[in-house]
Amino acid sequence: MTTPLRDAGGTTILVIDDSATMRTCVGSYLRDAGYQVVLAEDGFDALAKIDDWRPALIVCDILMPRLDGYRTCALVKASAGFHATPVLMLSSKEGLFDRARGSLAGASACLAKPLAREALLAAVRQHLAAGS
Repeated sequence: MTTPLRDAGGTTILVIDDSATMRTCVGSYLRDAGYQVVLAEDGFDALAKIDDWRPALIVCDILMPRLDGYRTCALVKASAGFHATPVLMLSSKEGLFDRARGSLAGASACLAKPLAREALLAAVRQHLAAGS
């Protein structure tokens, strides 16, 4: 297990997805681009890690067991310490309903799966720049 690196040179991004394949894939894209990556397998796991890691951005799957992406995002956004943290939602459906519901939960954007590397990195750069 890795330990939090609060003073790490790279920006920390929290990736939340119940699929080990998606966590690995998204994590690799982000690490290769120079980001510090923290992985969580569901919303509860993410909420347990968020205070220790203090991510600058969160990438969150919508469809997860126990605590789905919408509720995870809403809880993050309701938190005083993380209300300004950008949340990028991942959806297997690129529908208007998912985008609208994600927006209501406080998401900054909704990206469609399968996820293209360049689309992910462009969204991450855009939302990190907007937050600084």
